Amino acid sequence: MAIKEVVKHPAKVLTQKCDEVTEINEQIIELLDDLYDTMVEYDGVGIAAPQINVPLKVAIVELGEERQILEMINPTILEVSGSEVDIEGCLSFPGLYGEVERPTYVKLEACDREGQVYQLEAGGFDARAILHEIDHLEGILFDSKLIRVVTEEELEEMYAEEDEV
Repeated sequence: MAIKEVVKHPAKVLTQKCDEVTEINEQIIELLDDLYDTMVEYDGVGIAAPQINVPLKVAIVELGEERQILEMINPTILEVSGSEVDIEGCLSFPGLYGEVERPTYVKLEACDREGQVYQLEAGGFDARAILHEIDHLEGILFDSKLIRVVTEEELEEMYAEEDEV
């Protein structure tokens, strides 16, 4: 387990479609642990393997208030629905935030670290975070989906208003 350096845009690994994991072994388990340590260190809510320069279909996302960690190996989107515009950022784009339209619901299938296939349904912010990370595995970056850039000042104002409520 180690904290890795986050790869920044415009690194080529970020825009390449990742390879499927063919075997869940110690290297994949270590990759999942490194992703977790790196996500926590950089205060993210999700991170994908290409963001630490590993072009494999592996990602993690922190879900819900309980901050449960979802590990996704070879995730496949089975269904999406709804649509919402909200603000996103990305560890590979420090200081860039913007409005992105994404589905409000996702159903996916993936493997866990034990090699067990599972299905998961998520909505709202969890769906947004999952879809953001799955995009990374396909070489799709959030800047290509930006509707509008949001300044850090605008972000601070939004958070201040939320704290008042």
